[in-house]
Amino acid sequence: MKKNILLVFTGGTIGSQLSGDTINTDGSAGFKLLQCFTEQDAKPDSVNFKTLQPLQILSENLHPSHWPQIITAIEAEDLSQFAGIIVTHGTDSLAFSAAALSLYFNGLSIPLLLVSSDLPLNNPQANGVANFLCAVEFIRQIGLAGVFVPYRNPGQTTLIHLGSRLSSCLPLSSDFISVQSQAWMRFENGCFHSLQNLAPDTRSPIALKPDFSKRILLIRPYPGLDYAAYNLDKVDAVLHDLYHSGTACASAAAGEQYSLVEFVKRCTRRGIKIYLAPALYSESAYASTRELLDVGAEMIWNTSLEAAYAKLLLAYGNFDTPQAISGYLAQNLAHEQLGN
Repeated sequence: MKKNILLVFTGGTIGSQLSGDTINTDGSAGFKLLQCFTEQDAKPDSVNFKTLQPLQILSENLHPSHWPQIITAIEAEDLSQFAGIIVTHGTDSLAFSAAALSLYFNGLSIPLLLVSSDLPLNNPQANGVANFLCAVEFIRQIGLAGVFVPYRNPGQTTLIHLGSRLSSCLPLSSDFISVQSQAWMRFENGCFHSLQNLAPDTRSPIALKPDFSKRILLIRPYPGLDYAAYNLDKVDAVLHDLYHSGTACASAAAGEQYSLVEFVKRCTRRGIKIYLAPALYSESAYASTRELLDVGAEMIWNTSLEAAYAKLLLAYGNFDTPQAISGYLAQNLAHEQLGN
């Protein structure tokens, strides 16, 4: 019996062609992908695709307002008629979209897989077709509900990442890893192999509106970061990235404008909540981390930066009270919290 798959094209490199020395989205690239699938899959007649194209953008141009377009297109379909969903996507903002869709579709009953390519499909070195073949096979063989990202780094076997734990592409490469370098499964020789066990799923799905706040400021730390440069007039909350040890500059020795502690105080005076991520929960912590928590910053523990950002956008887009926002953030909706 054929399995029906909803195939959602959004652009990206996998939806692009090389023309001269320029790579840009191309409306025919999706059909090139399906042609390659038919030529390389062992049993292409076992699946039937329904295609949609709500977007056609390069993923570096992605804005949170694009996510509702993808979600609305998917939810307009009768999902009971499909064994799975595949969303093609560019690599630049892939981890953010994977997190956003994981958290929004936290009650999805079928698999949704995001598929990307490191190079345009007309390049023989591109991994897009291999990633797509893996996604289709996952739907055929596994069929587990959730959001996943199959991706083959150059010279490696294809890995399946939980969408809520995918990290952004490594700098100056086309490699993707999951947080802590722990992918969920490996796909090799047509078979799937588990690489880690997840805690038993005791989650209660939360129905959300596809509303992503546009008033969350994301700040990344670096030596010499001057917080005086930030205008907070249109900000409801701040997410502050941390160094790998769960820290950021808490010292005012070089000037108060360089101290995150002082910036937290400034935000608090404005009624703006400041969240910190990523950091692993531990009974012990650096003095700088303790100082940040003591002045009112809130840590989003054991969660990647991408997932924390997407979760905050949904939290502030869906809930109106501090209690409701905190309650939502505390829940582990899509295995985004490590150890769960």
